[in-house]
Amino acid sequence: MHSCDVLILGGGAAGLMCALTAAQRGRRVLVIEHAERCGKKILMSGGGRCNFTNTGASPANYLSANPHFAKSALARFTPADFIGMVERHGIAWHEKELGQLFCNDSSKQIVRMLLDECSAAGVQIETRCTLQGVAHEGAAFIAHTTRGSFRSQSLVIATGGLSIPRMGATGIGYQIARQFGHQVLPTRAGLVPLTLSGTHLERIKDLSGLSFAVEAACGKQSFQNQMLLTHRGISGPAILQISSYWREGEPLAINLLPGADIPALLAQWQRERRDAQLATLLAEYLPKRFAQRLCEHWLQNRPMRQFNPREIDHIAATLAHWPLTISGTEGYRTAEVTLGGVDTAGLSSATMMSKHLAGLYFIGEVVDVTGWLGGYNFQWAWASGHAAGLIA
Repeated sequence: MHSCDVLILGGGAAGLMCALTAAQRGRRVLVIEHAERCGKKILMSGGGRCNFTNTGASPANYLSANPHFAKSALARFTPADFIGMVERHGIAWHEKELGQLFCNDSSKQIVRMLLDECSAAGVQIETRCTLQGVAHEGAAFIAHTTRGSFRSQSLVIATGGLSIPRMGATGIGYQIARQFGHQVLPTRAGLVPLTLSGTHLERIKDLSGLSFAVEAACGKQSFQNQMLLTHRGISGPAILQISSYWREGEPLAINLLPGADIPALLAQWQRERRDAQLATLLAEYLPKRFAQRLCEHWLQNRPMRQFNPREIDHIAATLAHWPLTISGTEGYRTAEVTLGGVDTAGLSSATMMSKHLAGLYFIGEVVDVTGWLGGYNFQWAWASGHAAGLIA
């Protein structure tokens, strides 16, 4: 039986950060990854350029049953700390928008950086190594795998969530949590496209590919960004963001003219552009084909002078709150993250260690901490991995 000080299940962002942090303390660290290589989610992120952090990352950008849980880890490993590592490795980067940082070249550079840091610190990594079961015997953890059994003092669960199963995502981290007495909160797809059905889908599916700015709101939360029409529904940054807050059956409010004083704008059109068709005027703010479709199915296309006050109120209400009924989400197949997971009530916010069993840690996406779109989930991976690596 092989032995090590720290055994990390999962070679993703959180697992590799934990590994290099623990190994730099002189711990003997082994990472086992069931895929053929580490960091597959890193490689695909940001269109292949990896949105590796967000300069504005704060606890307010995360969803969790305990909104305070992420504070400690995020405060002790900040975006500036990760940027420092990136720059030490000579990786050029740029800010795209809203604090989102990307590699100038390729996400492969981030994976290579993490693997080089691990190699320099003496981390051992076993890929194509599938976990078959874990046990706790005395003061040690035993992991049985397709590469044999491993004994360790500390066991770190960095197995991720259920999102993007084609990349090998499984629920094994939740199984291990339950095995050792942890509660697992209900999981669902987050940062995911929303789907339409019936008449709502028929009206817009042939407009697939059109993108424009909206404000999407659900409850008290709202996001202003681009919305993309798809052949199955709606997507784009604004929709992905609000999807984490939307629940089945809840209304979703979409303002088609964000930032505009819609009643004032309509009044101006009625005064100054009385002979212009509504669709023509809307096409100055929205894609022409969508403006025409909006008038065809939700409004009417007439010269502005022909609308009476009641009809103007209806136009204003429709533009401010486009009445679209959401039928569901694309699910884990295309979701960027998994909401829910290992209940933070059973973990130390400072170290990520289990309150039930010393030496057992949960980090990254498997934990009930889910970030917004835009580099926040990677920052949680770095911060939670670093927190555990300082102690494990």
